[in-house]
Amino acid sequence: MYKVCVITATRAEYGILYPLMREIKCNEFMELQIIATGTHLSELYGTTVNQIVDDGFEVNEYVDILSSGDSYTAILQTMANAQVKIGEALQRLQPDVIVVLGDRYELLPIVSSAVVLNIPVCHIHGGEITEGAIDEMFRHAISKMSTIHFAACKEYSSRLITMGEQPDFVFNVGSLGVENVKKIELMEADELEKQIGFLVDRNTLLVTFHPVTSELSSQGTQMKALLDALTLRPDYKVLFTRPNSDTGRNEINDMIDNFVAKNKDRAVVYTSLGQLRYLSAMKSCLAVVGNSSSGIIETPSFGIPTINIGNRQKGRIAASSVINVNPNKTEILYALDKLKDEDFLFEAKCTINPYEGKDTSVNMTKILEYLLRTGLPKTKPFYDK
Repeated sequence: MYKVCVITATRAEYGILYPLMREIKCNEFMELQIIATGTHLSELYGTTVNQIVDDGFEVNEYVDILSSGDSYTAILQTMANAQVKIGEALQRLQPDVIVVLGDRYELLPIVSSAVVLNIPVCHIHGGEITEGAIDEMFRHAISKMSTIHFAACKEYSSRLITMGEQPDFVFNVGSLGVENVKKIELMEADELEKQIGFLVDRNTLLVTFHPVTSELSSQGTQMKALLDALTLRPDYKVLFTRPNSDTGRNEINDMIDNFVAKNKDRAVVYTSLGQLRYLSAMKSCLAVVGNSSSGIIETPSFGIPTINIGNRQKGRIAASSVINVNPNKTEILYALDKLKDEDFLFEAKCTINPYEGKDTSVNMTKILEYLLRTGLPKTKPFYDK
């Protein structure tokens, strides 16, 4: 049995990883190991590790790395904790490969610990560009420390090869998040309402605005522009989900809470909806608004628009249903009004999602099994075209 260790630190990351974890668990040649860390273990973020357990997975290691606060020092302390504590957990588990997804700052020390311990890394969603966040640099650094790459579309797999990654270990498989959209049985609006106490309909905006980590000095202004625009369009209902554990999240949370308090008749905020409820809300709402990657990657598969605000996702390939606007009230109002354009709504309904693959989790598992059975290389030469 080959030991495949999936490391997850956030609610969104786990939601995307879920179908792959399920396939690995069912594979007769693999033993699934799970390290749950980061915000999964924090009450402040909804103790989302419980969702992993409720889904029938066994968590092998619960590793608490999260430092309190949202300052730069707190982030650095979290990264330092991850370097040592995850390294110790990996030494106990002795996996044959670790699997990580994305570009979060916690992943950089986690992956570097694996490199020190000579444990190969499989990285999902490499090769992408998000110019408005420091995660951009983390993602590419993680890719350079990884052996196996599962890219979400052809352009990204090509970029990884351009970065010097071996073509035989770079695979364009599509997005796991899009596979979730296609395969998970989602809740109807009335069932979702019973669970969250809020009716999500075609007059509801699903809003997630994360800290813009490369533009922290202006993020309050950016969030104010969004809230001011929403104030001027009182006919829209608003379902907020809280931001990630990045520097500056407390400022955004306070602004959301103030808006909800003033608009109790049409706005609500949730710490964590969980994957099923979040995607179910996405299915029933009018549009997704903010700067989350889910607006770029998953939302187009529902045939609904996205209003993508600012630079956090700048550089990502996007479907025609995505409206990119600068973080100012005038442009956001223009985008909100465009949601009433029947021609645009029809275009969004017919859009092609560039992140959509076929049998993504199954193909990933087959590739992992093949590579483990044939043997991963001991060294990683730079590939020059």
